[in-house]
Amino acid sequence: MPSRENEMLKAEWEKRRALVEEGLVRELREDEAFDARLAESMKYSLMAGGKRLRPILLMAAADAVGARGEDYLTSACALEMIHTYSLIHDDLPAMDDDDYRRGRLTNHKVYGAGVATLAGDALLTMAFEVLLRQKGVAPETLVRVVREVSIAAGPNGMVGGQALDLASEGKQIDRETLRRMHMAKTGALFRAAVRSGAILAGADESALAALTEYAEAFGLAFQITDDILDVTGDEAAIGKPVGSDERNHKSTYVTLTSLDEAKRLAREAADRAHRALAPLGGKTEFLDELAEYLVTRDR
Repeated sequence: MPSRENEMLKAEWEKRRALVEEGLVRELREDEAFDARLAESMKYSLMAGGKRLRPILLMAAADAVGARGEDYLTSACALEMIHTYSLIHDDLPAMDDDDYRRGRLTNHKVYGAGVATLAGDALLTMAFEVLLRQKGVAPETLVRVVREVSIAAGPNGMVGGQALDLASEGKQIDRETLRRMHMAKTGALFRAAVRSGAILAGADESALAALTEYAEAFGLAFQITDDILDVTGDEAAIGKPVGSDERNHKSTYVTLTSLDEAKRLAREAADRAHRALAPLGGKTEFLDELAEYLVTRDR
């Protein structure tokens, strides 16, 4: 992207990210927690920074169909709670056994595996309470969004993808299995974020279909780029050790093809995301720039 577009994306991103940070503090309500150490553990990971990409996508999708995305900040924060829970659990010794996340020690390294597991459980459960705090939305619409997010987070989405990931460690899997795994493990929550923003904003079926196509291509581009950065990335920029996929004997788009081919596939997926937005018109510039960011990002 030209540097001016990069600066525009960065400014808009930071504006929305700041909204999410404020919203998370408000929705966490740590003073209401039953156990102080559990609350501390939840806050440790939830407020550790990060791109806040999923909540930002939800708001941007609402903008794209003519609504005001900021009106759905509560729902957006719920998605970040689910994402954070997944990171805490992914890092556990029984899963990827990672020591660092977002530039600092993983939750279980600070609070122990037991409390870390409970912190993840608590964030996942609390996310649905937060979703139901969303104001200005018809009850039937809110129920539809809760169902959308539940499917994305559950056995036919993120958890199912993680199970397939565990089962695939140390094995040579084919590209179709890898695609299915990542569309569930990573892509499902991206899809839910975009679709939820559109549904909350009252998108018609044609707009929802276009945004769904965008989200699926976006999720694929994101995962392929993640695989590339695990080989080429800078540890300080990424905030976690590089080379973890190789150490865990995982198949990736890089190991199943090549670095150059993985870059080509990421570019191809980002281009599909761009094309998906074409029928919408309206305020899709930010979504367009986000898709382009995926194939140029360094973290």
